[in-house]
Amino acid sequence: MIYLDNAATSFPKPEAVYSMVDDVLRRISGSPGRASHRMAIEAGRVVFNAREVLSGLLGIPDSSRIAFTKNATEAINIALKGILRPGDHAVTTTFEHNSVVKTLGRLEKDGVSVTKVRPDREGLLRPKDILGAIRKETKLVTVVHASNVFGTIEPIEEIGRGCRERGVYFMVDAAQTIGAVPVNIGDMEVDIIAATGHKALFGPQGTGFIYVRNGMELEPLIDGGTGDLDTMLEMPDRLESGTMNMPGIGGLYAGAEFLLKEGVDKVRERETALVGEILSGLGAIDGVRIIGPRDARKRASLVAFNVEGVPPAEAGRRLDEGFSILVRSGAHCAPEAHREAGTHPDGAVRVSPGYFTKPEDIEAFLRAVRTIAKG
Repeated sequence: MIYLDNAATSFPKPEAVYSMVDDVLRRISGSPGRASHRMAIEAGRVVFNAREVLSGLLGIPDSSRIAFTKNATEAINIALKGILRPGDHAVTTTFEHNSVVKTLGRLEKDGVSVTKVRPDREGLLRPKDILGAIRKETKLVTVVHASNVFGTIEPIEEIGRGCRERGVYFMVDAAQTIGAVPVNIGDMEVDIIAATGHKALFGPQGTGFIYVRNGMELEPLIDGGTGDLDTMLEMPDRLESGTMNMPGIGGLYAGAEFLLKEGVDKVRERETALVGEILSGLGAIDGVRIIGPRDARKRASLVAFNVEGVPPAEAGRRLDEGFSILVRSGAHCAPEAHREAGTHPDGAVRVSPGYFTKPEDIEAFLRAVRTIAKG
């Protein structure tokens, strides 16, 4: 079996991730912050260490500004619903993930107005277009760091500087980039980052986090689950109501620690080389249309494409059943992005190598696509 669906969930994980999840379940099953016995204290240490390692990866000086969530979707909901109120205006794009699209759609029904900015044909935003959409009632700009369809890495730094100058909050959906692309919070001028743990950070499913800059507080999405009656809790308790996913956070800690030791630059270099091979190989196959830029350096580690005359669902099925190659076909929870790409409603085939993908895996994938394209 060849697994090429890392943009959905990374596989395999570093061995330390499996070991840590097992260790937490067997030895550290206490609830952090809920008791003073040794297991609860050890559990709290695991959670603290996870925050510290993530802070090291992202250049965050205060790890308490990270709150754990069950995924990036929950983090996005916390941010959008914690900031926007009736009468506010938000700026976003026409190629966001449904976690942004649907949440903003719900808020529009409550009186929030939304402007959506289009990218160029390769999925690249022009910062002047985003900043030009800001008006006096604009409260927030939210942009995906790299689309899970186009793959294009957006000019977050320039957009962030413009938002800061205009006094507008800036949120980045970094689900496809955290752990795979070097990210430094100071360079990005970002107020909020939403990220998942189960992709390039090598954590288990059911993990994610939200970063909120110092001095900014969000209204909690969920109340309760803490040991006192104070409704004005500070970060991270403010956004972490209820019992935490200790095995998941432990696994995320191990995955992030592996990344910190290996170096995100090393991960980026390896994955960029693999994506370059995919782009070159697909580009040489008659009838294949690639979505997004042809330069691997401008992309996250994913390539969406279609084969002329072969529906994406059929291509994905044939890759799985005929060649034991696992990719993802369809709309990728981002129908607006596929509308922008001209591939709605069927979507596309998406191939996404990871850090542990081998060059021979890509060679086998390209041979399989050539066979499918020939009919």
